[in-house]
Amino acid sequence: MAYDNENVFAKILRGELPCHKEYENDTALAFYDLHPKAKIHILVIPKGPYEDFYTFHAQASSLEIEGFYQAVLHVLGTVKSSGYKLVTRSGIDGGQEVPHFHLHVLGGQKLD
Repeated sequence: MAYDNENVFAKILRGELPCHKEYENDTALAFYDLHPKAKIHILVIPKGPYEDFYTFHAQASSLEIEGFYQAVLHVLGTVKSSGYKLVTRSGIDGGQEVPHFHLHVLGGQKLD
């Protein structure tokens, strides 16, 4: 699968679409989901063009991976007191809607 430079997250990273930013570093961006599935619903994405969990971990540099998980840890600090759920999806059969690797951080309420 080739990376689609016109996906919504690529447009957010280029500044073509707005987002409600929670955190940003050199290699990752965390922002609030426009259609939250929980009281807290934050997406964490790498800034590089990676389609899913596998391609990110297989192709990203160690600095990109470290920066991504620093962003995840920052976000978890905002939801840790009440618990949280981490979700990522891959491909059509996995329910991935945007072909850019992203991690959903859900919290702020009791989750199923």
